[in-house]
Amino acid sequence: MDTTKAKTINWPALLLAVFLPTAAAVIGSIFTSDAIPHWYADLTKPSFTPPNWVFGPVWTILYLFQAIAFYMVYTSKNIYRTFGISLFVAQIIANTAWSWIFFGLHQPAWAFVDIVVLWGLLLWTIIVFSCIKPTASILLWPYLAWVTFASALTVGITLLN
Repeated sequence: MDTTKAKTINWPALLLAVFLPTAAAVIGSIFTSDAIPHWYADLTKPSFTPPNWVFGPVWTILYLFQAIAFYMVYTSKNIYRTFGISLFVAQIIANTAWSWIFFGLHQPAWAFVDIVVLWGLLLWTIIVFSCIKPTASILLWPYLAWVTFASALTVGITLLN
């Protein structure tokens, strides 16, 4: 007799895990879509700025990784689960705020302040996730690398404009 228990999908958790990064992406795109061809196009950018087409695929992958990581933590029974969820929500709010501040308000310097907060929250999230589900933590490392790169871009744009 097989005693292994088949894992079932927690559909409400999965929907929430997909909803949070998707909401961040949609809200962010509201601010970026009009600004990119006009305001952003006119900015002086650092030499290491990637072409605009790179951002969409990168963010799609990063949001997918975030959704998977969040689902893993949300469905865990770990005692730090609630704290990890709170940190995840805080960092995704800071992520969304960056788009509003940078592209919506046209305030690169304030966006840099926000991205520093985002970076710290994200690192803290990664640390807490590593205590809950190490794989979930690993899935956020590319996101931290990209936020680090985006921080350098934000500083460069701030200094050049």
